[in-house]
Amino acid sequence: MANDTSDLIDTIYEKNKATHNEYKPQIIRKSQKAKYQIFDESEFTRGREVLGDLIVHGMIASGGTDIDWLIEHKGGFIILEFKGFHNDKINIAKGQMIAYEKLHEKLNQSAKCYLYIIGCDDIDFSNPDATVWVFEMNHWKSNAIPKNTSDIYSNDSNRQNKFIVYREYMEEISVEKLRGIIDSHWKEFERII
Repeated sequence: MANDTSDLIDTIYEKNKATHNEYKPQIIRKSQKAKYQIFDESEFTRGREVLGDLIVHGMIASGGTDIDWLIEHKGGFIILEFKGFHNDKINIAKGQMIAYEKLHEKLNQSAKCYLYIIGCDDIDFSNPDATVWVFEMNHWKSNAIPKNTSDIYSNDSNRQNKFIVYREYMEEISVEKLRGIIDSHWKEFERII
């Protein structure tokens, strides 16, 4: 009788077990080895900290920003600015955006320049299927991207010294597609000369 009960219990539990025969693990692709790497991260960090000591309390000048990535090829330029999302929006300092607008305008007078603002979450750029959101400076200049200086989804209507860009106004693309866009501009610069 004990064996019959045991067999019955085993049978019941076997029948109630979920079958996972059709489960297929998600395969995460990896990109090729990075073309450029920081070999000494502590030296890289130290170099940035040294620059941080340039502007000190008591000076009139303040603030400051950088260009995340500038590519030049045969007189053509590709500029990439990366911003992290917070509550489905990115913040761009007004001064930085004005500088990018002027830089884009001037570089396009004598050459070709593409300037991309790229919004991303916590991302692994070595995964070609990872997602980023992007807009090009021409979209900004044509007002396809709203130039909000206050959060339209918040009750706080205070204007800030920054532009707020919402994810919904940016194009969602994969890292692999972003690489393709960059390479297409490089090839375009090859043909211009």
